[in-house]
Amino acid sequence: MNSRKHFLGKPIAIASIFLVSIVLVACEQSKQAAPASAAAASPAAPTEKVFVTFEGPWAIVSDPKDANSVLALAPKTKLHRDLYVAGSNDSTLAAGTYDLSVPAHGTATSGALDPSFAQAKIDAKSLQHALDEKSGRYVIRLPKPEAYLAAKRFPSRVGPTYPPDASTEQNYATFVSFRYTVGTLNGFSLAGTPDAGTFNPLLLQLDTPTIRFAIEPAQLDDPTDMCHAHSREAFRDTVKFLGLTLYVDFPNDSAACHKTDPQSTPAKAEAGKTSPVERMAALLSGDLTGVHTASVVGGTMANHLRFLTETGVGTTVGDLMAATYFFHAAGGSCMAPILFLTTTP
Repeated sequence: MNSRKHFLGKPIAIASIFLVSIVLVACEQSKQAAPASAAAASPAAPTEKVFVTFEGPWAIVSDPKDANSVLALAPKTKLHRDLYVAGSNDSTLAAGTYDLSVPAHGTATSGALDPSFAQAKIDAKSLQHALDEKSGRYVIRLPKPEAYLAAKRFPSRVGPTYPPDASTEQNYATFVSFRYTVGTLNGFSLAGTPDAGTFNPLLLQLDTPTIRFAIEPAQLDDPTDMCHAHSREAFRDTVKFLGLTLYVDFPNDSAACHKTDPQSTPAKAEAGKTSPVERMAALLSGDLTGVHTASVVGGTMANHLRFLTETGVGTTVGDLMAATYFFHAAGGSCMAPILFLTTTP
């Protein structure tokens, strides 16, 4: 009898041990799952998209000395005002080399460029020559962004022969934005070495998530220029600075614009150049002598002015000047495409 009781007690003991083990394992799993659940329930860290925009005659290229950085280059010419950088505060920059610091941000882009960006190849020697062109260029170094975005587009043609072939026509990006996803708007700053003088590091305040590097035309738009003369000349200066052979053309401009294009006939264009005041006086008087035919494509400008005077809508010089600006769709600001460069040996 005793042996039987002993035999029957074994299953009961084993079952008890098994149940205790299950309870212990369940408790342990519960402990391990608790932190994971707590982590899943916690809110994600806030993020902000910041856009660093380049406006003007810029070229973008990977930094040959730092695979994680990119360079924005532009020539310094009399055609444009000095470069300035602006967040909620701003500063004018002299020719030189500058570094934009960006707080911790997302992974740099590795995808293909948007086809609206004009692309060209530059050899390493030409790139280095442009970087060393002291007092004649701006260089901004900044981290490679998460994305390059077209901030503004305009139809044009770009190619190595003049005029560029019609097959190259598209809405090229004329302004470009670099996008960064950051956890804070604090920590954006600019430091650098101007080619002359000194530059105190600038802490950029961002009340809105935008930073602009802008090079604007030195003069206001010429309302009678229907040939984008400024854009053509700016593009000519940019590719010359980079040692490239490229030309830009605008499909909506008259073919007569080629006769005075500074890219192809700089001497002739300069010799026949008249001031905006002279051209305006000629338009107001009805005497178009000395005003190149491309200035009033098909007589469009003159017809607008005649209509305004005959209908009494505009009867003063001020009215006519305002009307001229209103009907001037071409614009004289930089409409030439931003260049994205690939360095070759």
